[in-house]
Amino acid sequence: MTVLVSGATGLVGARLLPRLVEAGVNCRALMRGGKQAPAGVSVAEADLLDPDSLMRAVEGVSAIIHLAAVFRTPDTDLIWKSNLEGTRNLIAAANARAPGARFIMASTSNIYDADSPRPAREDDAANPQQAYPASKLAAENALRESGLNWSIQRFGFVYGDKDGHLEELPRLVTHFKMHPAQRMSMVHHRDIATAMNLALIGKMDGRIVNIADEAPTSIYELVGLVGGTLEPSSGPLENPWRLHMDVSFARRLGFQPVVRTVYQAAQENLM
Repeated sequence: MTVLVSGATGLVGARLLPRLVEAGVNCRALMRGGKQAPAGVSVAEADLLDPDSLMRAVEGVSAIIHLAAVFRTPDTDLIWKSNLEGTRNLIAAANARAPGARFIMASTSNIYDADSPRPAREDDAANPQQAYPASKLAAENALRESGLNWSIQRFGFVYGDKDGHLEELPRLVTHFKMHPAQRMSMVHHRDIATAMNLALIGKMDGRIVNIADEAPTSIYELVGLVGGTLEPSSGPLENPWRLHMDVSFARRLGFQPVVRTVYQAAQENLM
């Protein structure tokens, strides 16, 4: 099995690739010229916005893990171009050169409507307004209509392995004016690998699957865990289920998180 991974140097890809290699997966990293892949990983020099280069990159692969995305930038044109056009280009290359490959796409809990009356489920209608989740949902739909053997994983808040993501939370909370009592579904990098390994053997074919641990955790607690401070509040929480996903479907498919809570991650020095 040869697996092509886009976004190989990103927050998720840089931590997923070594775990796939350790599991015995033959990995090929889709990278722009001049970048170096982790040990044991071959490189396909290509760009998601260069369709010809993608044709070469997908040759002979049995699966594609599409992680590449642009999100924290005010440049909405770049977000849409990278996340939607880039995905369409990779889909076209797969259809042309690797039509039998599994195409596994990473997505986000941010696509769900903030005013959901319960934890978000995979079949909920969604109409995100911000560029990042809207472009990801559009890319999801392009993949679902592609004719390929697809699966989509919607991640909770990704953290762990010293990625710095949780440490950014105090700034994000201030920027987005998040309520300290807001709870978020979380997923450790170890369990992104858990989910991807299941998808690679076909457990998620043709499905959208929420991927998260067992304990959505409050903003207030998370900020405290990384040594930050946050002004407490007893004010009403307008959208209590925002960023909180129902993960029962993933469990039925066999997904069991290794890092069950962010507190376990802290205790075992996995942050």
